[in-house]
Amino acid sequence: MPIVNIHLIAGRTQDQLKNLVKDVTDAVVKDTGAPAEHVHVILSEMEKNRYSVGGTLKSDEK
Repeated sequence: MPIVNIHLIAGRTQDQLKNLVKDVTDAVVKDTGAPAEHVHVILSEMEKNRYSVGGTLKSDEK
């Protein structure tokens, strides 16, 4: 059973998230041969003030 973890900064629409999990599932099915019903996609969303790059919070970027 393939498990895919995706970490995102919050702010995408429900439709964007639905399309993302469908596209990821389709890619895993195509490349591994696993049945779609066995592909698990976990979305973890975080606020911009909970994520940093190079020591700078994304919420502090201009």
